[in-house]
Amino acid sequence: MDQASRLMRDVHGQDNKLIGWPGQTKLRTLITLEDISGRKVKPQLLRFSIPRDNLEFYKTKCCQADRMSGLVFHEDSILDGYRHPQSSAFSCILSVFQLTNETLNIWTHFLPTWYFLWKLIAYVYTLDVFTEPYLWPLIVYLVSCCIYPFTSSCAHTFSSMSPRARHICFFFDYGALSLYSLGSAIAYSTYSVPDKLVSSMFHSCYVPIAVCNTVVCTGLSCYSRLGLPFLKYNPEINKRIPEIERPRFSKVLRVLAFAFPYLFDNIPIFYRIFLCSGEGCTNNETNALHYQHIMLAFLTAFLFVTHLPERLAPGCFDYVGHSHQLFHMCAVIGTHFQMEAVIMDMNLRHTWLMSNAPPVTFAWTIGAALVCITLSLLLILIFSLPHFWSPFSSKNDKTT
Repeated sequence: MDQASRLMRDVHGQDNKLIGWPGQTKLRTLITLEDISGRKVKPQLLRFSIPRDNLEFYKTKCCQADRMSGLVFHEDSILDGYRHPQSSAFSCILSVFQLTNETLNIWTHFLPTWYFLWKLIAYVYTLDVFTEPYLWPLIVYLVSCCIYPFTSSCAHTFSSMSPRARHICFFFDYGALSLYSLGSAIAYSTYSVPDKLVSSMFHSCYVPIAVCNTVVCTGLSCYSRLGLPFLKYNPEINKRIPEIERPRFSKVLRVLAFAFPYLFDNIPIFYRIFLCSGEGCTNNETNALHYQHIMLAFLTAFLFVTHLPERLAPGCFDYVGHSHQLFHMCAVIGTHFQMEAVIMDMNLRHTWLMSNAPPVTFAWTIGAALVCITLSLLLILIFSLPHFWSPFSSKNDKTT
């Protein structure tokens, strides 16, 4: 199939117009898209700027959002810079090196991944992490810090392949964030809990509750996109999708899914910094780093919820400076300060913790992380499976 045929194979109707621009052609046409279950939906009006000498380039060019409000690809107050909603995997990779509204979303998490990975490798090679249980929480935390930005960058890279791919990509993104939440809790439990709370009832229940929170976080965030699997969506039905039918409710669920684990994980830090008084409050130079992390964490949440600054000037921040890019940057910088605080607590409090804190065990460090990964992957499978399989499909095949 030649390039022109591939370009026009999804074009339908009589509204096709080629409008000449200097050096390029603008195609204004109706293109059939897929809904979240993979079925064809009502054609949507898209616009592409296509160089005349390379029609294949259209796959990685931006498309307007003026008629995409009912699709999962549209972001609030972002009008331009969208990639083709049925891009190939290769086109998605090419788009990383072109300016779209996702480009900086990708790079602001992809580059920090290598910084966090360098920190992880440095500690693995310089410390005896395999035989020293005291270091296991640090390794779990550093691994989670590497996984969540890398998964996020991959999700933003390949999310334009189809609505189905977009949902599944961000399911994995949510699972990675849940793992990071647990990694933070494990590190805090070992190194940052104030002296007064060490060996308390709260301390003994802290990590088990954090494990439960990660499962709830992954499940609730996946539910916020599509609802209950098989009941609300599968390859044959598509109804009451929260993200499309009730976008504000979907947003609230997603915020709650991640805000609650964060607030719970930081109870020891909040108590240590804001509430504790007298002896046993662990007042040291690490508290300044914890302050910075808390400030950036709340700024991150503020940007995610408010969609500022693009909400004040829709279309002005489509490519550079919109809230999701700032959200990524604040999250990564906050993780950096959190990492420095955890490492400083680990070093400064080593002698006291080894004498007074409960011994570090495999079950509540690496074991807890493995349980989180297993349960999160199971939930992702449950929410993803209806995209490919329906319990009614065999029955329908027999009738046809």
